[in-house]
Amino acid sequence: MTRYAATDLTTLAAALCRAGGMETEKAQVVAEILVEGDLMGHDTHGLALLPPYLDGLASGDMQGRGEPQLLSGTPVVETWDGGKLPGPWLVRRAGDLAAERASEFGLAAVAIRRCHHIGCLAAYLPRLVERGLVAQIWSSDPATASVAPWGGTQRIITPNPLAAGWPGPDGPVMIDISMSITTNAMTARRRAEGSRFPFDALLTAEGRPTDDPEAFFQGGTLLPLGGMAAGHKGFGLGLLVEALTSGLAGHGRADAPTGWGANVLVLVIDPARFGGTAAFLRESAWIAEAVHGNPPAAGGQAPRLPGERARQRRAQALAEGVALHPTIPPALAARAAAAGLPMPSPIAA
Repeated sequence: MTRYAATDLTTLAAALCRAGGMETEKAQVVAEILVEGDLMGHDTHGLALLPPYLDGLASGDMQGRGEPQLLSGTPVVETWDGGKLPGPWLVRRAGDLAAERASEFGLAAVAIRRCHHIGCLAAYLPRLVERGLVAQIWSSDPATASVAPWGGTQRIITPNPLAAGWPGPDGPVMIDISMSITTNAMTARRRAEGSRFPFDALLTAEGRPTDDPEAFFQGGTLLPLGGMAAGHKGFGLGLLVEALTSGLAGHGRADAPTGWGANVLVLVIDPARFGGTAAFLRESAWIAEAVHGNPPAAGGQAPRLPGERARQRRAQALAEGVALHPTIPPALAARAAAAGLPMPSPIAA
């Protein structure tokens, strides 16, 4: 894969967003979050999203200017109408507010209805966890559906990811998990590449398990997390995400919304206001040691904590350049040319 300096990619992405009509601060945050996705290795939810974001700006589905509307608020909880403003800007802003309030009250949350798409959920975690906080981000898109209820064949919810992070002895512990086995974006990429999944990740329109991504585009669905053996658990978790996003935000599938976007809950907890920071870190250090000291399965790699590989990828990418998926540089180059902006030069191998 061709590598680029992260700063160059961020500069280009921000410039393209500004050229599309986005305010400067919003453009910078969107660029930073998208590049962070690629730095962590989530290349379906990094700069691959920039062209559709720009299309959303051009069509008016994404709003590049304005402020969210405060619908309700207490010292620890706020609910916003995002008005289809850029999701990365809204979620980072919600995280910063919740972090400030959590430091005073122990925890705080912001529910947001009508965000535009929010990108890679894990990309928001380091900013919060590095302050010694525990963060959770829940997301759903009530305007679309790709997962059927367990035992059913008709789509009713989205993959509904959850990201969570907390302080560990060597850096943030981070998880970013969809409540389906795969995502819409990965299914579309495999279809475009002509490849199949290495496992049954979908159901056909008739409800039969398959590894063929084409089935999704012929009326099929994404299998819930747990697959055919335990998909009822994944679907149950997906419903929990619906309740904590659309339910708490007070706007969702019952309103039949249109357009690409998200409903979101951002929850931040300060361990200092519970059992204490030192006690929290002592416990997370014990878990880390137990994981790292656990004997690996025969022929397998040593166990690791969630987020360790993302941190390693990020450090390598910052040092050696971001390795973009082969489909991304041509798409960025086309957008840069159309906007009269230079495409960054690749880093020499």
